[in-house]
Amino acid sequence: MHQYRIPNTDLQVSRLALGTMHWGGEWNLEPVTGQAIDRGQALMEAALECGINHLDLADIYTFGKSDQVVGEVLKIRPDLRDAFIMQQKCGIVMAGDPAYGPPQRYDLSYEHIVSCVDESLERIRTQHLDLLALHRPDPLVEPAEVARAFDDLHRAGKVRWFGVSNHSAGQIELLRQHVDQPLVVNQLEVSLLHHHLISDGLLVNTGTDDQPATTGLLDYCRRHHVMIQAWSPLAGGRLSENPDLGGTVTALADQHGVSAEAIALAWLLRHPAGIQPVVGTRSVDRLRACAQADSVELSRREWFQLLEASRGQVVP
Repeated sequence: MHQYRIPNTDLQVSRLALGTMHWGGEWNLEPVTGQAIDRGQALMEAALECGINHLDLADIYTFGKSDQVVGEVLKIRPDLRDAFIMQQKCGIVMAGDPAYGPPQRYDLSYEHIVSCVDESLERIRTQHLDLLALHRPDPLVEPAEVARAFDDLHRAGKVRWFGVSNHSAGQIELLRQHVDQPLVVNQLEVSLLHHHLISDGLLVNTGTDDQPATTGLLDYCRRHHVMIQAWSPLAGGRLSENPDLGGTVTALADQHGVSAEAIALAWLLRHPAGIQPVVGTRSVDRLRACAQADSVELSRREWFQLLEASRGQVVP
């Protein structure tokens, strides 16, 4: 699989990343099962066979059990640690986590960021994270605290690079005024069903009332060399719920001799911003179907066919 270099870093990552959101099984406090560990090992090994070397985690995924699965796999196969770029996200506090309790909230305080990293490192059984992203913007954020956390984590060798997730251009700018490290990624929901980040530019000067809130974010990230990572790039398997879109995806998949997943992901990969889809799956077969996207080069006509089918209307 072809690779991207994350701007302002020395990280060479595959065009697709592998997400771990459901790897721990149910979102409860039951112990991690042997089945979950076996499945995680199979996925990590299959990912490398497909050329995928980027693993995306979050401290909240299945209440930390997804981290534990990765840690148990590394206990069995310690050689896999250096084979993957490990990316962690922190900052969401789940209401159902008894360690915190309700309400569900965000916490980008110094103490929370540092403790989340320390706990994640222990669960994953590694000495450092290659990249740490702030999972959601915190309305009570004190940027100076974030900067201090980043400095201490970087100085201690616990985190090499930093980024954000679900942040606006203004929120990134606020952080950039305080942190010394470059913010190198922004993980955002992008798919054929959630195409606003890409399509909002089409509505400039159209006089419509449906200008989405993401206006300018894509161009901001490109201008400031922030890699966009697409979470839920297959819309949770809901692409077929739109008959026109599902039919167009299927037809193009048949024409290119690849899976429907590959076409949906290739639509993102075709964009010149260098978007990196994060594929969250617990199926080795589906992971391999997704990896076919790297071999697909959609034409401009095909790309706009998919956009039109998704929007349900021609471009203005």
